Amino acid sequence: MSRFKVLQFNMQFGQVWRDHDPDNAPLDLAQSIAEIQAHDADIILLQEVERALPGGVQPAVPPNFTRLQAALPGYHGFFSYPKPDPRELPFGVGLAIFSRTPLVDTFRVDLPSPPVEFEFLGEKKTPTDRLLIGASTEIGGRKLRLLNTHLLALFMLHSSSEAHNGQRQRVAEELQRHAGPTILTGDFNVSRHESLVRQFAAVGYRTVQTSEVTWRRRPYVLDHIFYNAPLRPVSHAVRPTPASDHHVLVAEMEFAE
Repeated sequence: MSRFKVLQFNMQFGQVWRDHDPDNAPLDLAQSIAEIQAHDADIILLQEVERALPGGVQPAVPPNFTRLQAALPGYHGFFSYPKPDPRELPFGVGLAIFSRTPLVDTFRVDLPSPPVEFEFLGEKKTPTDRLLIGASTEIGGRKLRLLNTHLLALFMLHSSSEAHNGQRQRVAEELQRHAGPTILTGDFNVSRHESLVRQFAAVGYRTVQTSEVTWRRRPYVLDHIFYNAPLRPVSHAVRPTPASDHHVLVAEMEFAE
């Protein structure tokens, strides 16, 4: 098999989308699971798998990831929370990789957040750190490295990742560590995505698409599937879904000759 299908999805811990009141929409993890299953992807990369708990508590057995594992028989999975932090707010946390082929050499990298102050429910806060995870697998006898991340949404804190570029730079450094076939996916939370695309192009990576919006709340291209020269995209699509405030991004990839 030289071709494989990649699914990129910020699943917003199972909170569905409601146009009239998105912040108070119900949780329906079954709908998230059905959306993921429907795409029949070989590699699935997810952000906001779990919902952060008060005080930064992280259950040893992550409940949503555990349900996903049960619903995806035949897939190998890897999950990680970000670094525990009592400042965590009740949004989505945790990254996951699923693959039909075994995952090896798994790792995680903490991405420090800048001390940008913001107000939440009338209190001054500073953001918690973010995360990059990775693993390797083999498809058709070819080794493939998989990276997955979820960066801080600095545009929501009245700043930008151009002004505070540390997380992006740390991811770019990880991209440069290996020259072999590599996929990087994630919710990069960069409102002006052109600067991100240029930054990663400088280290040899392209994204499968930059024209279709991937977030419901604002017309931004936040979600990407980046790839390097040993790979090429055959097709891609942004699939709107009511299962999250993000759309699903899928791409069929192949190894370049």
